[in-house]
Amino acid sequence: MHRNNRLLSGLTVLTVGLGVLFAPTAASASSHTPPLDEFLRRTLDGLAFEEVLDLAPPTSAQARAAVVTTDKENAAGVRRAAATDLAAEPIVQQPQIDATVLELDSAGRIVGSATVLMSPQYPDGVIVDVDRDLHTDDVRWREWDDAGWYANQAQGTVDIVPGREDASLDFMSPYPASVLKLMVAFGVLRLVDSGVAGLDDTYTYTPTLASSLCGPASENTLRGYLDLSLTESSNEASCALIKFLWDHDAVNALNQTFQDLGLETLRLLNTRPENGGRWTNSLTMSSLDTAKLLAIVNGGPGTLWTAPNGHRVTKNELSRASREFFLSTLRQQGWNWMLSTTNWCGRDYPAAGIPQKIASRWIAADGTVTVAGNAFGEDVRPCNRAAEVSFAHKPGWVPNSGADSGIVSSLPGARSRHYIISVFSNLGDQYTDPNRPPTPDGTVPVQYTEKFARLGALIDRYEAAKR
Repeated sequence: MHRNNRLLSGLTVLTVGLGVLFAPTAASASSHTPPLDEFLRRTLDGLAFEEVLDLAPPTSAQARAAVVTTDKENAAGVRRAAATDLAAEPIVQQPQIDATVLELDSAGRIVGSATVLMSPQYPDGVIVDVDRDLHTDDVRWREWDDAGWYANQAQGTVDIVPGREDASLDFMSPYPASVLKLMVAFGVLRLVDSGVAGLDDTYTYTPTLASSLCGPASENTLRGYLDLSLTESSNEASCALIKFLWDHDAVNALNQTFQDLGLETLRLLNTRPENGGRWTNSLTMSSLDTAKLLAIVNGGPGTLWTAPNGHRVTKNELSRASREFFLSTLRQQGWNWMLSTTNWCGRDYPAAGIPQKIASRWIAADGTVTVAGNAFGEDVRPCNRAAEVSFAHKPGWVPNSGADSGIVSSLPGARSRHYIISVFSNLGDQYTDPNRPPTPDGTVPVQYTEKFARLGALIDRYEAAKR
């Protein structure tokens, strides 16, 4: 795993991180830190993601029995239950990671970018070259394949974007897990903007095919379904929204819209019109295209980028009202536990991530956070008082997928930074750290390796020091 290189890069990350922590001014820090793309590559490399442990090794009978390729969100509980009876083993190869940072100015213009891929083929990380429109033809994107990741050094077989056979990089894109709900929300809000429905209109979800993922019939406003989908990550609400898109013949149009916007890897494919379910590996997102989608949501003056078809993409792909609703709802995120770990404020494990403020709706009188019945058990009020940023984000998790994408903005009085961070990986709740302590009784387990929180913290420090 190139341990000598990794040890050296790890020291580099530590040095840079400490330099950022103690840098007296942004100007002095910038003269001693590498460019964003190289910083991101060195940081990912130095965190040594290949040191995680696998709770359900591929040779185990429990792991084979728990593989779920349809309605993948159902896999988490099955695999986690199986994993408790297994001895953890080292992961068999370098994990798959796709990470992007887009730097924004105060108005929301994109002023810097970096995308880095890691895989068994690229164990030290490789920087993806993008053009001035944040587009690349340099990657042959492949669909995730649960079994295929263990074969042939994780090289996929199903292309996401056609015509990339000659690309210099070949990468199997991790399943996006619940970050896919960003695509769903974008599609629903486009219909709202077109006058098909209003946010406060009631939608009656009446599935015609039973699904354990999607649940029974329900009724709510579109606003209510969107809030549940984005803040609590409700699969049932998300199925209702996908069926709403199907009811209005909008799914294929949404996929075409992503292509027209130059977001070629964003695909909401093969879901069921009958219930909004069947979430499979054909649902795809790359970190770069997800970050660009969030740049539309965030808004910014003028042309954000020009798509390959010549379309000038602006914030007006969504109305101002829809963008403000989307952004404010993402700021209400309940699951702050991957790139940010504020829900576990004050614990020695997991490490502190992006220093975000938690929405008050989740905080009980004793300061503890509970989301969808899941208690985190720590008083988060000290971390809220010390918070430096808001993090409008959407995480996702299944056994072999861990993802988090969002917009970071500095709070009043904190050092200025404004950026989008998007990370996709195959490191979901099937993987853990060797130093992970037992879960306190009555609280939710840590779902991800704490290396993601360390990544978030280092990137945030780097961005804060540049201003």
